Amino acid sequence: MAKKEVKTDLWVYELLKQAGISLDAQGSTIKEIDDALKSASKRGTGRVGFPEYIGVVKDYLLVIEDKADLSKHIKRDDKGNISEETNAVTDYGVNGAFFYGKHLARTTTYKKIIAFGVSGNERKHRITPVYIDETEFYRELPDVESFISFNDDNIDEYYVREILKESTDQEKETAEILRDASVLHEDLRNYGNLLDTEKPLIVSGILLALRESEYKNFAVSDLTGDSVKTDGQKIYDAISANLRRANVSPEVKKDKILSQFAFIRDTVKLNEIDPKLNKTPLKHFAEYLNEKIYRSIRYMSSAEDYIGRFYGEFMSYSGGDGQTLGIILTPKHITQLFCDLANLQPTDIVFDIILQSLIQCRGIIEKCAFAV
Repeated sequence: MAKKEVKTDLWVYELLKQAGISLDAQGSTIKEIDDALKSASKRGTGRVGFPEYIGVVKDYLLVIEDKADLSKHIKRDDKGNISEETNAVTDYGVNGAFFYGKHLARTTTYKKIIAFGVSGNERKHRITPVYIDETEFYRELPDVESFISFNDDNIDEYYVREILKESTDQEKETAEILRDASVLHEDLRNYGNLLDTEKPLIVSGILLALRESEYKNFAVSDLTGDSVKTDGQKIYDAISANLRRANVSPEVKKDKILSQFAFIRDTVKLNEIDPKLNKTPLKHFAEYLNEKIYRSIRYMSSAEDYIGRFYGEFMSYSGGDGQTLGIILTPKHITQLFCDLANLQPTDIVFDIILQSLIQCRGIIEKCAFAV
């Protein structure tokens, strides 16, 4: 087990490094925190206790406790709360992180604490944040896939959206999605002269490129209309990098997916500065998608499928219901019905063999795998 725990520790370290977050391991270089940990034994002995990682981002204190075994992720009491029994605290990731977070809230001046319980490995894992402040209450937050949302650039926005819940209500949100999809379609038509089959690809391609912005490999500000390395080439390179990061394999499949986005790089009109925009159409589209769509879907915790609703509306302008382009969007009421019938839980994994066969038979997996 010790060897597995070390592998998990190293994997978490890599996640933090990718996110641009520097935390201390097994202790703290901040005296106030280090002093508080001297009495933070998880067994309640009053002796020293150290989480796997701890540190400060802006005025937020981050605490991480990890376990190699997914079954040791979280233990709840008979009321459904995070158990605070000694065995739960010592043996489970979320429970241990929660214990340290509460202890530090009592014994330090830090009053905005995010404790993370992590379990598993790179292939199969869970990362659960829990927000703790000086009150006796806590908030268990939706699982995340990485620590990107908690670096210097993103943590304030995460706090506002996920913890303070200062976001639009669902009705207003839906109206905004409909408007955003309509505006984007008009711009693609006016400034890109794109085929209906190219419109969903340019949207999904730019969204893939924007994912690389979180790893400092791409930025909308990089799109300068340069004639040597064009904006399209920069977006294409970022798409390629993101496919590698997603471990798309085999290589022939990755190349086939990437080839679908070649027109972004090769279409002259998309890469020339438009006199009306004073920028390339690609930069205009990237700015719009980043502001209206990408920044929202990164933090969206609602059960509503934000990107699915946006794409469904967008496809109504671009090709009817999208099936003529090989893009199949199952209506939300159908997906919700079958989730209820199957009693699916957030930790379940579903293999949709019928849809997979349909996609392969129609030869469209390259177009829809990253689009919806």
